[in-house]
Amino acid sequence: MGNTSVETSEPRPGVSIPNPVGPPVYRVQHTLASRFIFLNLCVAIVLSALAFGTVHYWALVLFSLGALATVVLWVIDAWRLGRLRISRNSLQIPVLGMLLLGLIQLLPLRDTAANGALTVSASRALSFDPYSTRMVLVLVATLLVYFAATLVFTDSPHRLRLLVRTIIIFGFFLAIFGLTQSFVSPTRVYWVRELSQSTAFGPFINRHHFAGYMELTLGLPLGLLLTGSLEKEKRFVYLFAVLLMGVALIMTNSRGGIISVVAEILFLVPLTMFRKRKRREAQDKAQRIRNAALRSALALALIVGLFAGVVLLGGESVLSRFVGTVNSDDPTTGRAHFWSVTTDIIKAHPFLGTGLGAFAAVYTRYDSRNGLYRLEQAHNDYLQVLSDGGIVGAGLGLFFIVMLFRMGFARRESRDEFRSGVAVGALAGCFAVLVHSFFDFTLHTTSNALLFLVLAALATMNGRGEQPTAPRKRRRRRHGSAEPIMIRP
Repeated sequence: MGNTSVETSEPRPGVSIPNPVGPPVYRVQHTLASRFIFLNLCVAIVLSALAFGTVHYWALVLFSLGALATVVLWVIDAWRLGRLRISRNSLQIPVLGMLLLGLIQLLPLRDTAANGALTVSASRALSFDPYSTRMVLVLVATLLVYFAATLVFTDSPHRLRLLVRTIIIFGFFLAIFGLTQSFVSPTRVYWVRELSQSTAFGPFINRHHFAGYMELTLGLPLGLLLTGSLEKEKRFVYLFAVLLMGVALIMTNSRGGIISVVAEILFLVPLTMFRKRKRREAQDKAQRIRNAALRSALALALIVGLFAGVVLLGGESVLSRFVGTVNSDDPTTGRAHFWSVTTDIIKAHPFLGTGLGAFAAVYTRYDSRNGLYRLEQAHNDYLQVLSDGGIVGAGLGLFFIVMLFRMGFARRESRDEFRSGVAVGALAGCFAVLVHSFFDFTLHTTSNALLFLVLAALATMNGRGEQPTAPRKRRRRRHGSAEPIMIRP
């Protein structure tokens, strides 16, 4: 389930060298095309967030062109090396399955006899909104290209560290930008664009989507901190970045975001405690108990520090709103009705759903109120997957989640401390967004979906990103002395 190469010519540098005391040592030949692919990936992570989360058509076009450029460069890389590098990571299977499901939903298999009174012939596609389904297919295919490229071209410890630091540094500066804009111009995006139907935060049109992005970026520094994967002189810097990003998240006033970041921190505590390798290294039971208590205390201190930072920045209204809505007659603020209508849609179309992206077109048909309120999303991604994709779509989503955590738990046992911390942090970020998906639809924002898939790749990719543990071999000289030999990538 790791990354492999499809050889089309003689083997060249890029194969693994057995390493008896650590992960395999990989000699990787980086072509100019592969360097541009990796650069394009890092740029896409940054620009997709800055372009209002890439929710507008012009931004989606540029995002898709970037994926097309990646494919062209990938072909050039294969031509230069004489082989095509692909990944066997199992997480690509459900994404491909979603593409196949969408294509099936576009087939003209629906009976339209009931629509005979219409003056215009109705679409016979299984999808109730074929246009939106086509748009979703293009987006899923684009995201799959970036996801597959991350799995293949993050192929060295240097690139792994560079990608992780890009995400953390960008998340830090995005948090500063979001906080600054919320104080100076809370109703405008980039201090220019006025919004009337949503509350913006940072470059995002919807504050909940900014909160979701912060949940994803928070995971990596948190994982590196709690696993002890950082040098002592760097820990304070990472801790400051975590606190700033966490405060920015809470200042969005997103209740789902607040619940998710607390869940993210609490998820990390047992994830960093119960590691087999760590248990072997720490045989003393008292020492293990002290380590567990220390991590628990640090997690609690982080939660307290985040809320204290919000209060110091004058965000008491955020906390009062959170408490007020929880104690109100309808703590879901209307979501219970949305979920009820979505459940009726699922019952009516249980197997293949109503079509990827067709929720807005179908909702008004089942709305038990006046039928005039157009809802774009179900505010619960799990219900919407069932509504749009039926049991088949839900099965693909469940397979993705199960394999993500199964493979991620295996990668956290890496001998490379940095690789282990990245796997733990990436899993935590994915977990937080999956919790948030019970209340909102942050993964429908392209930038969030891209970063989620990048973190999934970081959590599950094979050992090529690990710093090899070099074995020492002794070679006898003629005069009987021995010389240590280091195997390097």
